Amino acid sequence: MKSNSKINIQYFILFCLVFKFLFLDLNWFTYAALMLSAYQFCLIFISVNYFIPIRYLSGFMMCIQILIGPALAYNGLDVYQEGYNKMQVPESDYFAYAFPAVLMFIIGLNFLSGNLAGEKPDTEGLKNYVKEHPVMPYTLILVGFISSLVAAYFSSDLAFVFLVLSCFKFVGIFLIVLGNKGIKPLPLLVVYGSIISSSIAQGMFFDLLTWLVFLGSIYAIKFKPNNYLKATFVIIFSLFAVVIQQLKGDYREATWKQGEEANVETVKKSLKKKNEKQGIFSAESLGSSNLRINQGYIITNIMKTVPDKVPYENGAELELILESSILPRIIAPNKLNSGDRFIFMKYSGIPVAVGTSMALSSVGDAYINYGVLGGAIFMFFFGALFSYFLKLFNKKSKDFPIAILLATVAFYYPIRPDCELQTILGHLFKSTIIIFVILSVWKHNFKLSAFSLKRKRKELAF
Repeated sequence: MKSNSKINIQYFILFCLVFKFLFLDLNWFTYAALMLSAYQFCLIFISVNYFIPIRYLSGFMMCIQILIGPALAYNGLDVYQEGYNKMQVPESDYFAYAFPAVLMFIIGLNFLSGNLAGEKPDTEGLKNYVKEHPVMPYTLILVGFISSLVAAYFSSDLAFVFLVLSCFKFVGIFLIVLGNKGIKPLPLLVVYGSIISSSIAQGMFFDLLTWLVFLGSIYAIKFKPNNYLKATFVIIFSLFAVVIQQLKGDYREATWKQGEEANVETVKKSLKKKNEKQGIFSAESLGSSNLRINQGYIITNIMKTVPDKVPYENGAELELILESSILPRIIAPNKLNSGDRFIFMKYSGIPVAVGTSMALSSVGDAYINYGVLGGAIFMFFFGALFSYFLKLFNKKSKDFPIAILLATVAFYYPIRPDCELQTILGHLFKSTIIIFVILSVWKHNFKLSAFSLKRKRKELAF
């Protein structure tokens, strides 16, 4: 992997020089932001044959929504937006905060990470585990489906437990892929067919895209595809993601407001309507949909509001966020609700209709509390927190090889930069506790046998 990494750096430097030559008028902050984003993508591309790229994916998602979306807006696509949806501060002012904030987050993600601790599955240990527990992958899939069905019948705090358990069906698939020699298409079709179906029904596609990325990395770890094959999958996946972003607005309009059936036919109609109206890849179509990957417009509204109209909170809002993310509502009845529109409107100045949920984002909350310099420093510790939790999963994997796969359950939601900080932290804290309790209570079901553990430790010592 090291040789590939060096070759990639050489090409990356050449790419940076060519890119700057082609776009001489590009703002230097914007240029740095785009190159950081490109570098994060390269890290994912290189590492995907060896790791489940949770750190790199977290950094790249932050780059997409905090750097790339705003860069596209500032350099032409903002003309297709109006009012609050436009970038509210000059390009240099925005990137003078956003670039160091994202950079510090990425540095924090990799702080004391070792060999990407918590992301490299023990493939031999998982094979031995599946041999010892051949029914477990299918048990996890069954638990996942049952939990998905019953979650709606419980209050929010208890429902979250079943939400976590519902993700175990993906871990079951990962076990099947890594623990068996052949490919078993039926369970894969059942599990991923279910999330495709639920995504179409709800008009929400981010979870689908995330679990597809994790599945792709699992297959890459097992089969070690070459760069050409990986590039082909990247192109296909990118086109798929762009098409979803393009039709999502029309599809939600049709299903949420016009009462049409949430099914494949409505997806086709929305795609056809979008293509006839603007064209899927036209500048106007890309401009209007850029808002969905551009968290920067909300941050610029925050920067316009704080501190001119609302003073910096100096940690007061963060205390409320931490209380809301950790404590159950029975202990903290006044904790923030998910999608709290009053908090959002207070700090962004953007009016939000009842029933609409929008998030300030971790970068926005960092600025609200500590300003430009303090916000960037906060983002370092935020990234370091992710790294710390991944190291916890790595430590647990010494006895439980499945722990690395379960880390995807804890992180599939926190890697989203466009969500509320209290929800991100709440998911990370609570899901990790639930997973570790399950591993401890049912350790005889999830732990390798004493013989396999002894052999594994001898291999590590050697």
